Amino acid sequence: MENSKTKTKTVEKEKLVAETLNGRFAMIGLIAALGAYLTTGQIIPGFV
Repeated sequence: MENSKTKTKTVEKEKLVAETLNGRFAMIGLIAALGAYLTTGQIIPGFV
């Protein structure tokens, strides 16, 4: 017996691509912040 109230949610391909890119850029930002800190000792170089 099927339950007529169950629905399958689908995610649009554009949203999946957007979230993937957002995650990748966030990781690049973290790596850039870590690199700046390791080389200069400051999170934002030039800002005291």
